[in-house]
Amino acid sequence: MIMSTFDVLAVSNRKLCGNDFLTQIELVARAKPCGIILREKDLSEAEYKQLAKKVVEICGIDGVNCILHTFTDAAISLGCTAIHLPLPFLLKEAGKLDFFETIGVSTHSVEEAVEAQRLGATYVTTGHIFATDCKKGIAPRGLPFLKSVVESIEIPVYAIGGITPENAKAAAKARAHGVCVMSGLMQCDNPTEYLSGF
Repeated sequence: MIMSTFDVLAVSNRKLCGNDFLTQIELVARAKPCGIILREKDLSEAEYKQLAKKVVEICGIDGVNCILHTFTDAAISLGCTAIHLPLPFLLKEAGKLDFFETIGVSTHSVEEAVEAQRLGATYVTTGHIFATDCKKGIAPRGLPFLKSVVESIEIPVYAIGGITPENAKAAAKARAHGVCVMSGLMQCDNPTEYLSGF
């Protein structure tokens, strides 16, 4: 845990990474976020599984929770008990989810967050909360939206979208359980120093 009040989940993106990707993942894992979500959505399942095997090993060295994304079969075959899914996959993959101890779900409305909880999610991410280059031209949903999601469900809520050390405290004030950080951790030279700023 990086913060005394809430957690930081790292979210991967090879395309943002100036460093060798696996080297950057090693640096991020060494910084001890509460988890690393391997979110490489452009890969085929076979490509993803090959990369995931390496990332699971790296996370294991530093004792960091590795959360795989979308591909439940790959996660099961690698013995990874944490998965993050788009909301429609919760229904599609229902028969395979008993294997997982941690089930994260991406949500973009109060209704989606409530549905995710009903379908068995153990946490949700919701956003985007602040302006971000990943969603250029799309207005952020903002802190009142974040607060409304937090107040509507009982499972942990992680704010995502434009999160920085400067604005993360506002997310904590809205009673988010934690925040998700992508660009900042994929692009920085020293993830340990970067996370110390939260």
